[in-house]
Amino acid sequence: MSVPSHSDQPVQPEKGLQADQQASLRLQIWETPLMRQGSSVLEAFAWEEVMCRRVGAGHLPVAHIWRHQDAFVAGLRDRRLPQAVEAMEQIRSQGTAVCVRPSGGAAVPLNPGVVNVSLILPNPGHAINIHDDFREMASIIAESLTSWSNQAQTGEVQGAFCPGDYDVSVGGLKFCGIAQRRQAKAYIITAFIIVDGQGDQLAADVRQFYQHAAGGASEGYPDVQPGTMASLNELAGVPSAAAYTAALVRTLRDRYPQAETSRVLSVGSEEVRLTAEQMKLRYD
Repeated sequence: MSVPSHSDQPVQPEKGLQADQQASLRLQIWETPLMRQGSSVLEAFAWEEVMCRRVGAGHLPVAHIWRHQDAFVAGLRDRRLPQAVEAMEQIRSQGTAVCVRPSGGAAVPLNPGVVNVSLILPNPGHAINIHDDFREMASIIAESLTSWSNQAQTGEVQGAFCPGDYDVSVGGLKFCGIAQRRQAKAYIITAFIIVDGQGDQLAADVRQFYQHAAGGASEGYPDVQPGTMASLNELAGVPSAAAYTAALVRTLRDRYPQAETSRVLSVGSEEVRLTAEQMKLRYD
């Protein structure tokens, strides 16, 4: 594999939240079971949308960890490409769940080897510092990797899919992307982490989507290149998504001492369904 250019900045230990805020934050950690084949991937985003409203109204902050069996998630800018609808329908016809997500970022394919994590936090003072929050998430991702590697770095990886200033990589190969979604009184910092499988194959899937969706356009979408993406299994020998998820939960509990893993946290299925329908009408 060729190694792309990147910022070559080690993930810094500084946290987006102050230490006293972390110590007092009663974070609820909610790990969703692996979503089944054919299930609507939009439901995961709708659940977070509903929960974000609740956090803004006073509910405890939430860390949501989830995976999907087989899905393709497009970004808002992707949806504006000339042949985006046709490209998404082609993927859907192959049995893959497809949606457009409300957060930032670009197209990302999901499978059981990709772990998604979101921090849903209150923002009563409307004082979001995106850079601090992105650094916080990148630090959590990197700290969860230390049992296998301490070589995680941040900075955009040229040629990777869903590119951003806070891509997380090892040896110049991206395994994690971070995005955010704001509401009036709360917000979501979300990340995908490729733990198992072949990063190059995922990149090829995204590249094929853009070739179709672009409809001949030469700009307006990421130029996804081979040799830019890899899984943590390929990069650091992480054995499974379950092993990394366990490390991620430990990191969250260490960082937020009052965090608790909850198995009863839920929102009404009808509210999630209606929110998913509204999101589909608005974004798809």
